[in-house]
Amino acid sequence: MVEYIETEGAEDSDELYEHHRIVVDKGQALLRLDKFLMDRLPNVTRNKLQGAIRSESVQVNQKPVKVSYKVKPLDVITVTLAEPPRDTDIVPENIPLDIVYEDEELLLVNKPAGMVVHPAYNNWSGTLVNALTYHLQNLPTHRNGEGRPGLVHRIDKDTSGLLVIAKTDYSMAYLAKQFYDHSIERTYYALVWGVPKEQEGTITGHVGRSAKDRKVMAVYPAGDYGKHAVTHYKVLRSFKYVSLLKCNLETGRTHQIRAHMKHIGHPLFSDATYGGDKILYGNPSGTYKSFVDNAFKLMPRQALHAKSLGFLHPSTKDFLQFDSELPEDFEAVLEKWDLYEEPIV
Repeated sequence: MVEYIETEGAEDSDELYEHHRIVVDKGQALLRLDKFLMDRLPNVTRNKLQGAIRSESVQVNQKPVKVSYKVKPLDVITVTLAEPPRDTDIVPENIPLDIVYEDEELLLVNKPAGMVVHPAYNNWSGTLVNALTYHLQNLPTHRNGEGRPGLVHRIDKDTSGLLVIAKTDYSMAYLAKQFYDHSIERTYYALVWGVPKEQEGTITGHVGRSAKDRKVMAVYPAGDYGKHAVTHYKVLRSFKYVSLLKCNLETGRTHQIRAHMKHIGHPLFSDATYGGDKILYGNPSGTYKSFVDNAFKLMPRQALHAKSLGFLHPSTKDFLQFDSELPEDFEAVLEKWDLYEEPIV
């Protein structure tokens, strides 16, 4: 039996696995679903349960229900996730890390594209967490005891860039609160299809799992589902068919930038999950098609990089700001567009 519910399933999984099946006793009195499960699933917080119910990871009689659903006798409750049940033990691995900064309280790493942050389905080894448990000892676990030593936040497997790692329990709590309060400064560079109408803008819209595809996040502008999400963007360079954006996160939801940019009609370049791995602007034929196909080969992942990170140091309370260079594949694609057509901006 797994010890926690993770509502952010592994990106590479295309099927769901049953982790729990509970048949309600005949004599059970009416009780809210989240309260009912709190007594039956170990080491799971009420917030986690509510999030799992809203994302439809928890179903009753094979149907999604609301958090306020009252459990009835003989109801069949299932918890399904995108990864199979597995022991949460983490095996240390001697994997080189690009450490940008380190002191007694924390360290920053520049994660390469292709590296999974923590073990999950199809990626039980070779992850950032495997590397951290080898290079650093006695790392604090994530909140609620989840097996993520030192991790305060994470980025997608195929997104490159900066991550801050806590080395003490105090640093973990101090940094986690800044993320919770949205006081962390996070800047991403994204290459998107098309040219936004405005040079600067703000995208506001709840982000939650798509009803059609559980692996994809969708935007719900009415706020009737998902979590509140805000992305600020500024156009740095525009070509005829693509644009380089600087995105600042006010919130940090799963796939937030990727979902928000698709929502406004500008999916990330080469983002297969959100439809950016095909020509969306320009005539998809001839030399232009060959050019774009070559660009996809140069960068066979979403064009997204976590470029800068700013936060208050847990001990000194000084504000620290870190910046990272764009990785080689990102630079190569930008240079390719530079040579193909003069920037508009």
